This record gives sequence, structure tokens and C-alpha cells, in this order.
Amino acid sequence: MPRDTLTADRIVRAAIELLDDEGLDGLNMRSLAQRLGSAATAVYWHIKNKDDLVRLASDAVWDEVELPALDTGDWRTAAAAHATGVYAMLTRHPWLVQAFGSHLLYGPGQARHNDFVLAVYEKAGFAPADADRAAATTLAFVLGSTLGPAAQVSLNRRLSRSGEGAEQAMADAMASATETARRFPRLRERLGTTAATEYAGAPDDSFAFGLRSVLDGFEARLAAGGA
Repeated sequence: MPRDTLTADRIVRAAIELLDDEGLDGLNMRSLAQRLGSAATAVYWHIKNKDDLVRLASDAVWDEVELPALDTGDWRTAAAAHATGVYAMLTRHPWLVQAFGSHLLYGPGQARHNDFVLAVYEKAGFAPADADRAAATTLAFVLGSTLGPAAQVSLNRRLSRSGEGAEQAMADAMASATETARRFPRLRERLGTTAATEYAGAPDDSFAFGLRSVLDGFEARLAAGGA
């Protein structure tokens, strides 16, 4: 593909696909250029370096999250809908969770959502400084909730690349973890229960419970007089 047929938008979209498939460790200009049918040198005409590419890709995926209607609805409904949308986006792109801890991420996409969340908590009745704290608390909860799924994707990818059987390695780890759990009374009681066997397959239940608890806490704080 000639250099002049490439655009920054096409490169970023291809980078997102590559990141979804291979993770942060699998992103490099050579692999990206192969996806684009171009030379790696042509990519550099549009993107400065890998860090810049990760920043642009991370900002682009924020456009997948719909901003709820705040003018026509209550603050709690908007806060819950937005946090759930961000959680879903991060689950689709688990590499972004890792990027938060290893890259400087900023851009208009993320800034638009940050501004919206501040508006949500200001509408709730928080003073600006406490609105900042509420927004940070919600984001920290959402990010924490996606660590498990993101780690699972990363682990499966690493095991498949190492040549080990991912299913067998996971089975061996689960067996060892079960034996360890038997030493502790509350964990032992839960072994073999539905909660123990289905939790990994249904993390949304835990996320919804936690999000309700966070928002309940915000409401209680506001009812008690804010800060």
C-alpha cells in the first residue's frame, strides 16, 4: 500500500485490532504494517512511535461508550449506565487496563467522558472537589473490576505462546488453588458450590453488586450533608 493511501485513522483502527488480538506486548510497527499491507516506515509518516500509537488507540476506544442523557434523567441512572458502558468497553479491550499502568493516556475521547462524569456528580449535589473524588472512586472501581478478565486474557495468550497447554495449565493451577483453599474454613465451605464454580463465568453479577454499593454510599453521603 503506498504511503499516501494510509491515514492516521486507518492506522489507529488497525492498531486496535492488533492490540485486541495480541495485547500490548504484541504491538509493533512491523506487525501493524503487515496488517495494513504497507511498509513499517510508511506508518511513521503518520504516527511518531509506539507510545503515541497506544495513546491514540486508547483514546479512540472511548468513543465506543455512549454518554447517557443527563439533562432528562437522574444522576444515579446516568452514573450507573456510564460506569457499565466503560466496564464493557474495557472488557472488550483488556490491553487498555494494562496501558493505564504503563502509558501516559490522554486525548479528547477520554476527556469528554471525564468531563461528563464530573457533571454527573455535580448534578448529584457534590461540591466540585468531592465530585472529583466521586469520579475517581468510580473509575478505580471499574478498573479494578476488569483486572480479573484482563489478566485471564493475558494469561491464556502467554500460555499459548509458550507452547504449554493452556487448559491443562489452568486445570493444574485450579487444583493447587483448591488444595490451598481447603486450609481456610470460609473458603473450604464454598468449594464445590455454585458461587465457586460459576463466579469466573459470571463476573457481571459482582460488578453490578459493587457498583450499586458505591452509588449507595454516594447517596448516603449526600443525604448526610455531603462532605
